[in-house]
Amino acid sequence: MVDGARGLADRVKEARERRNAPLILELDVTEGLLEAPPTDPVSAALSYRRPRLQDVLDGLRRARSDPRVRALLVKVGGTKLSLAQAQELRDAIGELRRADKLAVAWAETFGEFGAGNVPYLLATACERVYLQPSGDVGLTGIGLEEPFVRDALAKVGVTPQLSQRHEYKTAANTFLERGYTDPHREMSERLVASLSEQIVAGVAAARGLSEQQVRKLVDRAPLLAAEALDAGLVDGLAYRDEVYDEVRGQVGEEARTQYVTRYNRALVQNVTRRLAARRHANTIALIHGLGPIRLGRSGRSPLGTAMGSETVSAAFRAAIRDERVKAIVFRVDSPGGSYVASDVIWRHVALARRRGKPVVVSMGRVAASGGYFVSMGADAIVAQAGTLTGSIGVLAGKAVTTELMGRLGVTHDAAADGGHALMFSTNRGYSDDEWERVHASLDRIYDDFTAKAAEGRGLDRQRVDTLARGRVWTGADAKERGLVDELGGIERAVTLAKEKAHLPPDVEADLRIFPRTTPLERLRPAESSEDPAAAAAAGATDLEALRVAAWGRLAPLAARLGLPAAGPLMLPGNWEVR
Repeated sequence: MVDGARGLADRVKEARERRNAPLILELDVTEGLLEAPPTDPVSAALSYRRPRLQDVLDGLRRARSDPRVRALLVKVGGTKLSLAQAQELRDAIGELRRADKLAVAWAETFGEFGAGNVPYLLATACERVYLQPSGDVGLTGIGLEEPFVRDALAKVGVTPQLSQRHEYKTAANTFLERGYTDPHREMSERLVASLSEQIVAGVAAARGLSEQQVRKLVDRAPLLAAEALDAGLVDGLAYRDEVYDEVRGQVGEEARTQYVTRYNRALVQNVTRRLAARRHANTIALIHGLGPIRLGRSGRSPLGTAMGSETVSAAFRAAIRDERVKAIVFRVDSPGGSYVASDVIWRHVALARRRGKPVVVSMGRVAASGGYFVSMGADAIVAQAGTLTGSIGVLAGKAVTTELMGRLGVTHDAAADGGHALMFSTNRGYSDDEWERVHASLDRIYDDFTAKAAEGRGLDRQRVDTLARGRVWTGADAKERGLVDELGGIERAVTLAKEKAHLPPDVEADLRIFPRTTPLERLRPAESSEDPAAAAAAGATDLEALRVAAWGRLAPLAARLGLPAAGPLMLPGNWEVR
C-alpha cells in the first residue's frame, strides 16, 4: 500500500514537472496550413495532419507571454504554403522574437529542382536558418507563364465569342489572342515586380544584406547548400538531429517539444478559460469565406472548398442576432465566381453594418473579382502585401462549335419558339440582338460592381473605373490605391474590429468561429433559414453542379469553352507563388 502511494506520488510529481518544464514549440508547414476547419468528414480525413492557420497564430500569440516557452523550431519547405500565409506567419514569429523567444528555422531543402521563394522567405523570420547539407536554396525569383489557345481552337474548328469588362479582365485573351496584349503585359509585369520586390526586401532586411546583393543571388539561384552558406542566406548546414540538439543545448536539456497547435489546444481546453469564454460579453465573430463563390451551401468541390452564399449569409445572420457579438472579422480567400452569389454575401455584410456590427475583412492568398466584391462593403479591409486582389471586372460569352461538329460529321437541326430561344446554343453564333443582350448583361454587372466599390471604398466612380477594368493588384499596390486599408493579418483585423466596435484596447474579446454549432446540429435539418444549422456546409459537389450554380443557363457553354467553373466574376488562371 505504501509502495502504491509512493508510485502515485511519483507520477503526480512527474506530471507536475512535465507541465512546468521548459517548452520548445514545433511548427511544420511543409504540408501547408488550413484556412478554416474542415467542413465535412471527408475533408477532415484528407487534412487530418494539416494544422489550421488560426490555431498556429493563436498558439504563437499566447506563447509570447508564457515563461515556459523558450524557443520555436520551424520546419519549412514544400510548395503548399501561400505567400500571404508566409507573410502572416513572419509577422507572428517576429512578435514572438520581440518577446525574447528563440526562433530557429530548418529545412531539408528550399526547393528540390524547383522554386523555394516562399518557404525561404518564411525561414528568414527566424533568428537562425539551417539547411540540410544536401539541400538547395531555390530563391529563383517570380515568373509568370500563361497559355494562349486561339490557334489551337481554330485548328479544331471552334470560334470563341467572348467579351469582357474591360481590357485587364484577361481570361478572354487566353482564347482570343496569341500572346499578351499591351494591358495584359502591363498587369502581369507589375504583379511579378511587386511580388519580387516584397520577397527581395524581406530577405534583405532579415539577412542583413542589401537589396542589390539579394537580387544578384536571385539571378544565380538555385544555390547549392555550401553556396548559400557562403552567401549568408543560411547560418549553418545541419541535419534535423543536429539542429534539435543545438536548440536543446541553448534552452536546457530538460526542455520538451510540443507542436504549436497542441500547445494552443491544451491552453484552450483549460477549464478556467472555457468557463471565462462562456461568460464573455464581448465576442468577435470570425466568418470564413473560402474558395470559388457559388449559390447554395459551402462545401467541397473539384476546385477545392467552395464558398456558398447560403452558408456565409446564414453565418452573418447568426452573428447579427447574437448580442455578445460586437464585431465581425470576415476572412476571405477566394478567386471569385458567381456574380449573384457574391451579391448575396455583399448584402449581408451591409446588413451587419446597419445593425451596428462592424465588419473587417481579412484577405488571405487571393480575394479578387467576386472575392473583392464580397469584401468591398466592409468597414475596413486588411490584406497581406502578397495578397492578390482587385480584378473588378466581368466576362461572358460562348464557343461556337459548328465547324468542329461539321468536321466530325455531326449536323444539327432545331425547332424554337422565341426570338432568343437558341441564344445559348453553341451550334451557331450570336445574332446582333443576342450579342446586344450579352453586352447589356456585362455592362449591368460592371456598373453594379464599380458603383458598390466606389460607395464602399469612399472613392469617386471615375477613380474606381481607373483601378478596375479587370486589373489584378497585389495587396501592397492595392493599399497604395485605396482598394485596401491596411497590410497585415487576422490579428490586425481583430484589433481593427475592436476599435470599430469601440472596445477599449485592454478589454479581452473572444474570437469565435460563427456560427458555433454542435455535431448534432450540423446533422439535423435546419428549422428555417434563421436557424444556425442553416450555415452547415454541404457535402461534395461535382464540377457540373458548380458550373450550373455559377453560370446558370450559360453553364454548358462555359464548360465547352473551358471558362472557370466558378463563374463570370472569377480570377482567371492559376496564381500560385512558389
